[in-house]
Amino acid sequence: MKLMRLWVVLFSLLLTVQFSLFAQDAEKKKPVYGWKNEMVGSLNLTQTSFDNWAQGGENNLAWQLNLNAKFVNDREKYNWANAGKVAFGMTRVGDQESRKSVDEIKLESVFTYKMNLYINPYVAVTGESQLAKGYAYGENTKTAISDILDPAYFQESFGIGYSPNKQIKTRLGAALKETISDKYGYADDKNTPNEIETSRVEFGAESVIDLSRKLAENILLTSKLELFSNLKAANEIDVKWDTILAAKVSKYVDVNFNVKLFYDRDISKKRQLKQALALGLTYSFL
Repeated sequence: MKLMRLWVVLFSLLLTVQFSLFAQDAEKKKPVYGWKNEMVGSLNLTQTSFDNWAQGGENNLAWQLNLNAKFVNDREKYNWANAGKVAFGMTRVGDQESRKSVDEIKLESVFTYKMNLYINPYVAVTGESQLAKGYAYGENTKTAISDILDPAYFQESFGIGYSPNKQIKTRLGAALKETISDKYGYADDKNTPNEIETSRVEFGAESVIDLSRKLAENILLTSKLELFSNLKAANEIDVKWDTILAAKVSKYVDVNFNVKLFYDRDISKKRQLKQALALGLTYSFL
């Protein structure tokens, strides 16, 4: 009888220990819901000065300020992701006046309703413009060609999102794209030469692919490919492809290599390409 009681006590203790371990594992695997915020700023500076330098050269000063922010509210039934990017820089060479080297502001908000693990419906809103007036420079002249909210691009969409893992997110859906330009003709319809339009609305489809992959402990590759088609012709598909390779040299110093490809037949029949390599200071606010 005593042996039976001993077995019962040992079996009860064993069940208790197993249940406790199972509860701890479940607690570890339980997802953490709520807001996750991130804001990182960086400042890149380049300066060269010459005084009686036999090999020649011109004094120059270049700076660029970048601010990237993410505010994500992840819940059991939905995910609301908000992202913002601001970049502005100036360059001065010799006796020339300072000129813009980069000017971009972009905001994006995506609301996803969680139906299953991988495929879920979404609603998205994006906006993109610049902060200051832009110029085209001649030999002794400069001509204004853009300004804040001129042009401005807004896009609303809804559809289905697919995320096979944490590194890749894609979405495909119907979209409405608006282009606004009061003075500089970015929204003008070339087929109506007697009339200058200040806004253009296009209905079509969008496809967005987000990639974020850690190549090493201190090297991160991020790439965003955005496609918009007005469903008229294959050569009228708008393309925005922004890729950044970032390496963290130390806590406050990083290196960024950025390549941006842009194609919009309404603006130019040729693709536009921008490349930048920057070494600078970075600081995380959140």
